[in-house]
Order: sequence, then structure tokens, then C-alpha cells
Amino acid sequence: MKRYGIIMAGGSGTRFWPLSRKKLPKQFLNLTGKDIMVNETIDRLIPVIPAEDIFVVTNEAHADLTYTAAAGRLKKDHILAEPAARNTAACIGYAAMEIVRKYGDGVMGIFASDHYIQEEEGFRKVLEQAMTIAEQKDVLLTIGIRPAFPSTGYGYIRRGSTGYGQETACGEGALPCYAVEEFVEKPDADTARDYLDSGSYLWNSGMFVWKASVILGQFEKLLPDIYECLVKIGDSMGTEKEKETIAEIYPGIPKISVDYGIMERADDVYMLEGDFGWSDVGSLDALAKLHTRDADGNTRACGAQICLDASGCISYSRDKLVALIGVKDLIVVEGDGVLLVCPSDRAQDVKHIVERLEDKGETQYL
Repeated sequence: MKRYGIIMAGGSGTRFWPLSRKKLPKQFLNLTGKDIMVNETIDRLIPVIPAEDIFVVTNEAHADLTYTAAAGRLKKDHILAEPAARNTAACIGYAAMEIVRKYGDGVMGIFASDHYIQEEEGFRKVLEQAMTIAEQKDVLLTIGIRPAFPSTGYGYIRRGSTGYGQETACGEGALPCYAVEEFVEKPDADTARDYLDSGSYLWNSGMFVWKASVILGQFEKLLPDIYECLVKIGDSMGTEKEKETIAEIYPGIPKISVDYGIMERADDVYMLEGDFGWSDVGSLDALAKLHTRDADGNTRACGAQICLDASGCISYSRDKLVALIGVKDLIVVEGDGVLLVCPSDRAQDVKHIVERLEDKGETQYL
């Protein structure tokens, strides 16, 4: 059975402002010093998934940019353009319908375009096993991440005590595969510590593996209103009315995540455990995970930095020296005419600055 990679690249990255902008959102930034994030995502999927079978779903406004930025990695018709952002259920359903109607059934791996993985071979080992299971079993699989600390910024998955019989599918030496007991929201600090101590909870990575036909069956069962829209789009695929139908139908698809709409409600949901240095790079404080810290815990993510009695600070500046004196746990970011300074523990609040600028009509900074 063919394997397909689906990379979701429709986000706006508001928590990474001022680096992430509407014209150039986070997935097109080089944050590690190696390559832009969407290209790093494509490259780490190979050789588990052939390059010619990787798709990117992105905002219509960024379709051409995606093709150019990918630098020959993607077929142009494998860039699926969304005329409106409708959350992950619509994005994944659209890709599944594209595969079933145009290429026949296949196993889909779903990935965000802006995650960081330190140990790529370890990641590919888990992905290979997940795809092998999905080829042989009509189940929904996710990858849970072994928690490194009691995070309040991630959702969690509670694993069941009974392992799944993956040995038949994967052979001797296969990683444990667990039934999923529960998906839980981002916890408070005390709850997060309890989760870590229990050993039964893993971070929800948002990575999924299943057959395209299986996930479409779940849409039909659990999200019939979205499924009806997807069928109309699918019926137009390969015809001269395909673009017109997508433009007409897609903006009306109900907004819901695949987690809420399907994963939390479906039967036969299983999880493989990953421990390969994963981060969702969700906010600016994540830059410290992507770069080396000095002896005082300061991170120079880009540009020049000099510190005097400073500790735990993060700086990113393309053109200017950042000098830090007598400060602690600050984020200092310069990006395209904007200077942001905030405490590291307020990194999640950057999105509220974006909201305020939108309310004030200060679009030149967005």
C-alpha cells in the first residue's frame, strides 16, 4: 500500500510575531540555522515516505510561496490550497479525499509544518512502525511524546494498560503500542506534575497515521456535515469545476479540530510512544531549545549578542547587536521594523499583541 505524507502548513504563527508575519508565517522561517521549517519537515519524512508522495496543505495565499520555498521538493499539484482556514479536520479530510479520489487508497501520515525533532532517525523508526500497523489494521494511530517536564503548554494522552498486538504487524523488537484511554486538555501546573509522576500520560504531538479510507469513514460517522462537504469536493476532483467547487464549498466547512471532532470520540485509537527530542516550537521561548545556551543560560538564536550579568535570556536580531545588562529571563526579538521585549514566561501572550494590532488597524506591523 502506498504511503503519503500530509504536511499542514496553514497556520499564521501569531505567537512567533514579529518574526512570523502574514506574508511570511512561521513555517517559512529558518529558525534552526539549517533550513526553513517546512523543508526540514519534508526532508525528515524521507525515506519512510517517498518525496513524490508528500503533500502540503496551505493557505491559498501561500501556495505559490510554498512551491518556490520548497525548492524542487514538491510536485506543484501536491500543494493543496485552502481558500479559507477551517481548522485541522477540514485540512485532513481534504487531503484524504484527494488521495482516495485521485490516487486510490493509501496510508496517510499527518504532520505539522513547524515542529522540531532533534533525533530524526528515532522519529523515523516510530513512523515506520506506525505506517506498518496502519497498512495492516483499520485503526487510528497517534504518536505520543514521552514528557521531559511537567508542561502546561501541551495537551496530554492517557495510555491504556494493555498493549496492542503490534507484534503481528511489525515483528520482533517492535515498540509498544497502547490503546488510548483519554485525550486531555492543557493542565495546570499541579496536574501536569501528577501526569508526569504517573508515567501514564504522554504529550499530544498532533501527529497521526491511518488509511485515507479509514479516516474518511470516521468523518462519515462522526462529522457527517463535514463529510458531505468533502464528498461534494471529491465529486469535482479531476474535472474542470474542481477549483470552482473548492472555492464555493470549502469556506462553509464547519471549523473543528480533528482531535475534538474525531480522535476524542472514535473507537480503535492507538498510540506509539516517541522519545526523539520533539518540540512544537509554539512560541518564542522555544528558540532556546533550538540553539546552544551559554554558561549563564543565554541563547543567541540569530545575530550578535553580548551579556553582562544577564542570564536565561533569548535574543534574535538579524542586523543589530543585542546587549543585555543585569537582566534575567527576557526575550528580545527584532523583526522587520519591530522590536519585542517580554519576560520568557509571557511568551504565550505575544498573540495578544497581534490581536491588539489587528483591532487598531495597524496592519503594517502584521
